[in-house]
Amino acid sequence: MKRGKKYTESIKKYNPEKTYELLEALTILKSIAFAKFDETVELSVKLNLKKSQTVRDTLVLPNQFRGEKKILVFCKPEKETEAKEAGAAFIGADDLIEKVKGGWTEFDVAVATPDMMKDVGKLGMVLGRKGLMPNPKTGTVTFDLKGALAELKKGRIEFRADKTGVVHLAVGKASMEPQLVAENINTAIQEIKRKRPADAKGDFIKTVSVASTMSPGVWVKEQTWL
Repeated sequence: MKRGKKYTESIKKYNPEKTYELLEALTILKSIAFAKFDETVELSVKLNLKKSQTVRDTLVLPNQFRGEKKILVFCKPEKETEAKEAGAAFIGADDLIEKVKGGWTEFDVAVATPDMMKDVGKLGMVLGRKGLMPNPKTGTVTFDLKGALAELKKGRIEFRADKTGVVHLAVGKASMEPQLVAENINTAIQEIKRKRPADAKGDFIKTVSVASTMSPGVWVKEQTWL
């Protein structure tokens, strides 16, 4: 793959084959970010998983870096007041399902009460493709709309291992102090480790790296994030 001049120049500022202490790696990222916008810092954690194993959960990072999310709630009329008072941006039942079925997805998170999932489940082609399908495992299928939305507004996010066993997770912005991003990374790694499958063998975490939106990745030394 042909890389741009700025990308190529950024690689010259550090050793892409070397592993760095976490704070040093984040300081390098901050120094090589070249985009005109505030790049997002992404954590990549390669896990030692069998094909039959998966890792998936949600977490709240200690240092937030994103604006308030637009939350959509699928619920029956009797729960609409609770959803509105909890801060939902969009609330509805069949009418909202039809709108989403038509391809509308101008929201960041979808929450549904359990009695709506029979119909919401039919939106798999729209919501599933964008990772927006409500799921009990991530706390987005619940009758406790007040509690669920409060957690989401704090910044609760989902993480999951992809087919290659890698968890990719946005953990900050290039403009943030490296120490704050490091705190987010340590929180994320502890949560990932907590979801280790009971039958997983050997070292659970194989490699850790960080990268920003436009930059190359930087390898992180294991002992610096334990």
